[in-house]
Amino acid sequence: MEAKKKARSKPRTAPKPKPAPKPVSPMEEFGAKVGRTIGEATNKVERESEKLVGYVNSQLVPAIRGESTSALRKAAEKLQKFADYLDDQKRKK
Repeated sequence: MEAKKKARSKPRTAPKPKPAPKPVSPMEEFGAKVGRTIGEATNKVERESEKLVGYVNSQLVPAIRGESTSALRKAAEKLQKFADYLDDQKRKK
């Protein structure tokens, strides 16, 4: 019986050819082009953003920290002078 089952198996046939691609409308072509353009632009924005973050971290942050400490020192001096002025005004009264 087993020999009969094997003999009954389907004969191998060549794979069916793929159907020809459907004609693409101008709007579909336009949509595909816009999609590719947006994808490319997105990739470029991501790369440039990474460069910008690197620049900010390596160049701007240290400069701002250095300038902010000197600005804080100047502000502290002015606040000290203002506090002295207020004390002098209290004494005069």
